[in-house]
Amino acid sequence: MINNVTVPLPVVTWPVLAGRPPLRADAFQERPRLRDTVQQLLRGGGSTVVIAGGGGTGKTQLAAAAFDDVRRRLGVDLAVWVPATSRAGVVSGYAQAHAALGRSAGHGDAQRDAEAFLSWLATTDRSWIVVLDDVGDPGDLARLWPTGPTGRVVVTTRRRDAALLARGSMVDVDVFAPAEAMAYLHAKLGQTDPPVPDLASEAAELAAEVGHLPLALAQAAAVIVNDALTCSGYRALLADRANTLSDLFPDDPAVSGDEYEQTLAGTWSLAADRADALAPVGAARPVLTVVAVLDPHGVPEAVLTGAAVRALVGRDGANDARRALRNLHRLSLVTHDPADAVRSVRMHPLAQRSTVDSLDREALSAVVVTAADAVMQVWPEVERDGDLGQVLRACATVLLSRFGVPAGGRGAHPIVFRFGRSLGEAGLVAHAIAHMQAAVADLSRGLGPDHPDTLTARYELAYWQGEAGDFAGAAASQRALLADRTRVCGAHHPDTLGTRANAAFWQGHAGDPVGAAAETAAAVADLERFLGADHSTTLSARHNLAHWRGAAGDLGGAVADNERLLADMVRVHGPDHVDTLDTRRNLAHWRGQAGDAAGAVVALDQVLADYLRVLGADHPDTMHTRENLAHWTGKAGDPAGAAAACDRLLADRLRVLGPDHPHTLTARQDLAEWRGHAGDPAGAAAGFASLLDDRLRLLGADHRHTLLTRYHLSCWRGDAHGASVAVADLEALSVDIHRVLGPDHPDTLSVRHALGDWRGSGGDPAGAVETLRRVVDDQLRLLGPDHPEVLMTRHNLAHWQAGAGDRVGAEAAFERLLADQTRILGRDHPETRETLRAMRELAGHAGDPVG
Repeated sequence: MINNVTVPLPVVTWPVLAGRPPLRADAFQERPRLRDTVQQLLRGGGSTVVIAGGGGTGKTQLAAAAFDDVRRRLGVDLAVWVPATSRAGVVSGYAQAHAALGRSAGHGDAQRDAEAFLSWLATTDRSWIVVLDDVGDPGDLARLWPTGPTGRVVVTTRRRDAALLARGSMVDVDVFAPAEAMAYLHAKLGQTDPPVPDLASEAAELAAEVGHLPLALAQAAAVIVNDALTCSGYRALLADRANTLSDLFPDDPAVSGDEYEQTLAGTWSLAADRADALAPVGAARPVLTVVAVLDPHGVPEAVLTGAAVRALVGRDGANDARRALRNLHRLSLVTHDPADAVRSVRMHPLAQRSTVDSLDREALSAVVVTAADAVMQVWPEVERDGDLGQVLRACATVLLSRFGVPAGGRGAHPIVFRFGRSLGEAGLVAHAIAHMQAAVADLSRGLGPDHPDTLTARYELAYWQGEAGDFAGAAASQRALLADRTRVCGAHHPDTLGTRANAAFWQGHAGDPVGAAAETAAAVADLERFLGADHSTTLSARHNLAHWRGAAGDLGGAVADNERLLADMVRVHGPDHVDTLDTRRNLAHWRGQAGDAAGAVVALDQVLADYLRVLGADHPDTMHTRENLAHWTGKAGDPAGAAAACDRLLADRLRVLGPDHPHTLTARQDLAEWRGHAGDPAGAAAGFASLLDDRLRLLGADHRHTLLTRYHLSCWRGDAHGASVAVADLEALSVDIHRVLGPDHPDTLSVRHALGDWRGSGGDPAGAVETLRRVVDDQLRLLGPDHPEVLMTRHNLAHWQAGAGDRVGAEAAFERLLADQTRILGRDHPETRETLRAMRELAGHAGDPVG
């Protein structure tokens, strides 16, 4: 007979510690907000906290601090730290804890001991805390979750799976705040012996460039100290893209003095492998590589689920690409916010670099082209969403600045040109010029100076030169391009013909509207002959021709040209095409210029409704139409209504475009102008003075818009403070505008015209007559006798002739002017009626000069 013998359990000394938490990191940062959040969640028994975040963010250190706090503050009976990177590690950790309680039967079966340990946790009245550190796969914890009314569980993980969220409260751990990063670096770098001069110089910049990531800061500081570098020296290494993360950060993390188990690159590589193993298998890593070459601060989800990325993944369905994206989010390789359609996906810059480092040159080139294709697939032709445009430009910036212009047998990638256009349309004209200059240089080297894409880049560069106010430079660039396109493509190639029309366009803006009209008319004839009347380039050139005819003084011709063009636009493009709407807007403008201001208001009000319907309220063309409507509202006799409309438009442009956008500055200019016409010249002067400060800051003293702002400011200062002020301002401006734009530019003539009028208003009618006679002579030479500007100057000259005592000469001048105005403008035109009024009142020398 065998007797049962009960073996007594060893006596346990409480409290019990099982497992080894990591040592507190050297220069540990408290991170009070996160610490307090975790402590609050662990206050009650039976609580579970999941500390989630990307690799190297300090999750384990935060958990270790909470582990220590619970032990000291609550005095728990059992504290267990379990490395949980695998299921085997969890089982082993539980078995060791069971043994530490003196409850192991010594049979060597870790699984049975782990199960017994979990049963004890579930039923004991002893208090306990278990930390499961670095859970790699929530599935590893199936049937291994510690539970019990007297316990607390802390999990650290990269994962954000629903299975983890269901277990308890999740605390997201991100990188250090800038102040925390600086405190950490200064503490780490202050340990050198002897001290290194300027060691911490540029520490803030270094912290920003490594994304304030705790692991990166620890390993960077180790390199700086061990290799006797400085922060600025390390930054130089970091900026050299030839250095991989393995070059920049130590292979042995122990040299940092902190117990990180993996190198910076290793922690992301392991996570990428795990994400790629999730269904759909093999889809996560290709998506990750695309995110890695785009802007770390945000990529639209649509970029990463479109056709280009699906082709790289090797799956047709957008759902597979999105599931791969969610798998990357689950592993904390990216953060994905489905509620943010614009900046949906973010990735740490060093994680991006690690991913790029893992690609060979051929694979990286393919990923860059795929990313460029993906961005272009979601880039709208018309940017209605300012935030989306900003994010897409940021993605293009990263692609082009880090990886170069995607070019090869097929030429430059379309993103090169779309990016430049987006920059310019967003008001970043200087940036558009810089981008296109770089593109011309890159394409000339890669494809050759005569390649069509190189020539196209030169065309775009010339366009943005003109938009920046360098009209003469734009005209010269287009003429040089015309010569090369004629040589390379032939005189009748569509690109050559289009360049002819554009060279004429900038010729007009450079001060020669008559020559521009003649050159454009010749270009239109050839375009119709070689491309056809309905070709888009032909229609665009006809638009320019109508404009320059009007600018050259043929207002009736401009109206007739736009009427014919509108009929063809409707037939070719349809009534809702943007070019059709633009033609309607231009037609309304020239009808107003021809004397029908009220008709212009009605027409612009109608076309505005269609712009709102087709393009939306925030589109630049819609706002430009509102600007035109406000202008003609004022011209039709309602300056107060014009000022109110400009005020509303300014608010919208500030909201959509920001304070420094050129269109916002134009809205401020229009508001100031119409406030003056509505009876507030002092307010107009103040508005233009404020605008001038910003023009000088943004554009410089010699930009055309700065000079024109000075012109308007001078006139309103004259109304508010006296003619002598305006004369002094305009004399100084006349010198500058003559130097910058030349003596024959229309703006130079306008300033001289205004100077003559203000001399007369200031008590020097003879000086006014002398000045205006010279202006008329130059205008006749440059613009011809029938130009509206010539007629206006003749009116004011006659007015001051009377003021100077030459009543007979003034009467004769007015009679000749009236005959010409009636012939050119019509008897009902406002300026014709103004001449009639001046003639009637000549005896009393009443009336003001036309301005």
